[in-house]
Amino acid sequence: MGKQLEGNVPGAFRSALDKAALWSRINSPWLVHFNSGSCNGCDIEILATLAPRYDLERFGVKLQGSPRHADVLICTGPVTRQARDRLLRTYEQMPAPKFVIAVGSCSISGGAFHGCYNIVGDVGDVIPVDVYIPGCPPRPEAIIDGVVQLLQKLKPPKAAPAASKDTGGTP
Repeated sequence: MGKQLEGNVPGAFRSALDKAALWSRINSPWLVHFNSGSCNGCDIEILATLAPRYDLERFGVKLQGSPRHADVLICTGPVTRQARDRLLRTYEQMPAPKFVIAVGSCSISGGAFHGCYNIVGDVGDVIPVDVYIPGCPPRPEAIIDGVVQLLQKLKPPKAAPAASKDTGGTP
């Protein structure tokens, strides 16, 4: 239905809708968490980030249970053979535009599990990753910084201020 209406929407209204969608995406990202085979250290840190002490929700972030309602996929751990297809399915179920954050050394490079027989690779080998958060496990402050980095990437670039004209005279 959205494709049918797209051609009938006037340009000014479409621009306003796009601005409202971008505003809501930046101010209220919904996350879904996927553990692709880690030791759960990163998972504990993600939960600590959502707890009242660090309170990631102050940025409007909400943890969702379904990928169909999420904007951001947070992945932890190296991708195992069993988890590869599930990770792809979860990523494909997310509505566009979708973003991925890889949390921890294992999701970035395989970490302690690098070279194991059941490891396919890191998250970036399976799906595109927008932000990497290193650490084993990363501190909640680093996870918050990674989410803020992603939100900053979503903001449109600010226009450079217009150069003021010098009317002459001496400095």
